[in-house]
Amino acid sequence: MAKQKARSRKNEPDLFEYILTDNQEISPDIHVISFKRNFDFVAGQVVKIAIDREHPPRIYSICSGNHEDEVRILFNIKEDGFLTPKLGSMIPGEKILVSKPYGSFLGTSERAWLISTGTGIAPFYSMFRSGLENGKTLVHGVSYLNQFYFEDELEWALADNYVRCCSRESSCNVVHGRVTEYLNNLSDLPDVKYYICGNALMVVEVRDLLIEKGIRFENILAEIYF
Repeated sequence: MAKQKARSRKNEPDLFEYILTDNQEISPDIHVISFKRNFDFVAGQVVKIAIDREHPPRIYSICSGNHEDEVRILFNIKEDGFLTPKLGSMIPGEKILVSKPYGSFLGTSERAWLISTGTGIAPFYSMFRSGLENGKTLVHGVSYLNQFYFEDELEWALADNYVRCCSRESSCNVVHGRVTEYLNNLSDLPDVKYYICGNALMVVEVRDLLIEKGIRFENILAEIYF
């Protein structure tokens, strides 16, 4: 058993120490942690994060711009999880372990629709902060109104191209219902790239809905959040 564990850790990416510079709770049980950046990345990429070398790291999308001095990570605390409750309680000055960025869910300057739920907005916010907002329509679905993270900044920059869908509460300028309901009610969708980020069920439902509406499979890119 010990040999098997050693072998699985050997296959993990190299992890490097970083010192937290900030930890903000931006909504109940939703945190953004920050650390100084010393690597290049493309908006949309992910890193693996751990707090020690004994437990496996977890994957998180970067949610800061690729020119900013600090890297920010958005996450929700899972009460039954190992890592997120500990990350949520950490204070500036403590150390975390982070891999180099990787992944193929990459933002470009092309026209595109960006569709997300919950903290799945992280890679899209990174694209926005990296100057890739032109020609983009952002659709964000949540359960409650206080889960529209970064909404003031996004609404100011994207205006009508920022669509908020809320399934359990109502407000002006917010579509009541799930993201899939909003998309299903649209009579026509543009022939552009579609990026989807959220839990596995949402990603599959949205992908299937887009294909039914005539969007080519090769124009759909997906990132699943666990």
